[in-house]
Amino acid sequence: MSKNSLKKIRESLLMSKTELSRKANVSPVTIGRIENGMPCRMETKRKIILALGYSLADKNKIFSE
Repeated sequence: MSKNSLKKIRESLLMSKTELSRKANVSPVTIGRIENGMPCRMETKRKIILALGYSLADKNKIFSE
């Protein structure tokens, strides 16, 4: 299980799982799984990073691998 800061960052932006999932075009279940440390595809990570308003260069702030 990989460690990530997704939940902390999402909550600091006052964004719900549903809102993030809508912006990133992934399911809320997927967001929950990633927040719990389950792995995900690179494309999913890219969508989430952009939906949070970060640039792809900031990926290590969210996903530390």
